Amino acid sequence: MSAPPVATHRRVRPECPSPYRARRRRGALFTSLALTLVLAACALGPNYHRPPAPVPSAYKELPPGWKVSTPQDTKERGPWWSVFDDPELDRLERQVSISNQNVKQYEAEYREAVALLRAAQAQLFPVIAVNGGMQRGGGGGGTSAVSSTVGSGSGGSTHTEFTLEATATWTPDIWGSVRRQIESRRAAVQVSEADLANALLSAQATLAADYFDLRAADSLRTLLERLVGEDRRALDIARNQVNAGTATEADLAEAQAVLLGAQAQLAAVEQQRGTYEHALAMLTGQVPAQLSIAPAPLAAQVPAVPIEIPSTLLERNPAVAAAERQMQSENALIGVAIGAYFPTLNLSALGGYAGNPLAKLIDAGNRIWSLGAMANDTVFQGGAQVAAVAGARATYDQAVASYRQTVLTTFQSVEDQLLALRVLEKEVDLDTQSVQYAQKAVDVAMNEFNAGTVVYTTVITDIQTLIGSEEALLTARQNRIVATITLIEDLGGGWDASQLKP
Repeated sequence: MSAPPVATHRRVRPECPSPYRARRRRGALFTSLALTLVLAACALGPNYHRPPAPVPSAYKELPPGWKVSTPQDTKERGPWWSVFDDPELDRLERQVSISNQNVKQYEAEYREAVALLRAAQAQLFPVIAVNGGMQRGGGGGGTSAVSSTVGSGSGGSTHTEFTLEATATWTPDIWGSVRRQIESRRAAVQVSEADLANALLSAQATLAADYFDLRAADSLRTLLERLVGEDRRALDIARNQVNAGTATEADLAEAQAVLLGAQAQLAAVEQQRGTYEHALAMLTGQVPAQLSIAPAPLAAQVPAVPIEIPSTLLERNPAVAAAERQMQSENALIGVAIGAYFPTLNLSALGGYAGNPLAKLIDAGNRIWSLGAMANDTVFQGGAQVAAVAGARATYDQAVASYRQTVLTTFQSVEDQLLALRVLEKEVDLDTQSVQYAQKAVDVAMNEFNAGTVVYTTVITDIQTLIGSEEALLTARQNRIVATITLIEDLGGGWDASQLKP
């Protein structure tokens, strides 16, 4: 018998696959991918539908003579504060979006939400990494272990191996958990965007209210300066009467007290005006020393605000829109929690070269590759996942309640401002008539004083009544303007939910 062939140790070049085998492998790969995509077409958890909100069919406190606006009434008119036709207000308002630090904070939060959305979207794609390395080591004769020590005390050989590998790992979104996370993050971006719009609108409305409060202080200061002048003249008359023996020291003390009281009021108005001016500086991103506003009277006219049907408030008010978007964000997280019930599939692939020398590393004989798949699932958690799903549903219910409460609060504020405007309009009319009659009384008293039939203190008393009536009228006009600003804010200014990025 002939001796068996002697086995030789040599590197065998891998055989190139045949076209048939390649097509079969590609077909199996495409079938697997198709199956994965079909499975991934479904997403666990409830699909979002906006819950109903308590929306009235009409406003209860709509003032008589006001009508619901038509589409032409709500066309774009530029910045909402332009209805007041005040250049100084316009100049200040345009600085809010640029310099207000609260607005900048919400803008940064919006950019953070966008970054988190992109991070969630990245989970849909495989992770690919490339690494290269060199390993030099040795071992004793007859051992296959590679020592990390260069050389060997027993005279073994040393060798170097270079590697260049690319790895890919992918977790297919079979149950739609990642897509639910993306849906939640996308809604969170819209929440942040609506919060930014609400912060900007709130800052603009606060600035407008402070501005007209400052103008009311300017007008009040003018009234009190008149009052101080008249009280000072009354004091001089009282002093002359005491010297002439026609008045007592008590009359003089009373006139002095009245003058000091008016001067104290004037000082308080000065402090109040300074506070409003400081607030305007802060809202425009400045320190108080950088802003000085010249005095001017309060505007006499109040612009009419177009009122839309109540249902449009859900789209026009950014606070309501933010609460609604928060519901969708929390609804999508229910699907994420449910998806944790099911196993995950992890796919991995490795390809590259390993060998020596480095100059001939990229060679067909040095190729290395591997494919792998691993599925894992949790068998027992003691009810933790059930609790997680229940918690996600409870958080969603909280968002629903918060949304409905936001709607109720907003409608309450709208009705409050409509009521205030209706009542204040009547109050302004009554105060205007009061001023007219008080002025008539002053004119009559002055004529009688000139005729010598009454003393000047009677004229002073009528002047004080007139200034009191003018102050009441000024307060009513101020409150009416502030109520108008608050109503515009509740109605969303010029904002609309359609401005949210899809």
